[in-house]
Amino acid sequence: MTSVEAPKFSIRKARPEEFSAVGHMAVEVYADLAGMPAIAEQPDYYNRLRDVGARASNPAITVYVATTEAGQLLGSVDFIDDMKHYGSGGSAGTVPDAAGVRLLAVRPECRRMGIGKQLTQFCIERALSMGRNSVILHTTRAMQTAWGMYERMGFNRFPEIDFMQGKLEVFGFQLDLAPNR
Repeated sequence: MTSVEAPKFSIRKARPEEFSAVGHMAVEVYADLAGMPAIAEQPDYYNRLRDVGARASNPAITVYVATTEAGQLLGSVDFIDDMKHYGSGGSAGTVPDAAGVRLLAVRPECRRMGIGKQLTQFCIERALSMGRNSVILHTTRAMQTAWGMYERMGFNRFPEIDFMQGKLEVFGFQLDLAPNR
């Protein structure tokens, strides 16, 4: 089996002219996951995923992208520096002194190349630089690759913030940053 080398990429804040492409990519990635609700089943969720401009207009949310030197979009993630703006169901918005990671998406052809891990690590380092005690995120059973990656990165299940999104179970995770200080 031939291994595919990861493209060289950098992580930076998404630019307004990229918002449409980022939203389109994220919707495609999520809608194609086996076990995720179809767009017609949860249009509000997919509209939020698509509307990068609305998320980026919130000063507590920064949308980051992983791109090649040529500008090819490989993945994206939302970093939330104030959990009151986390925007999910459940009680995640009440977790004190935490930062959030949401809506991680990596193009299918770029998975297992470290892009999702680097986007997540970028957010962890940002949370550390802000002096946060933890990083919060959610995932689903449909996102087993991401689930495993989060556990390998040291995230632990945080069932107190689990919730239902329609018929979809959404599971909370937390990474304790206090030991890293």
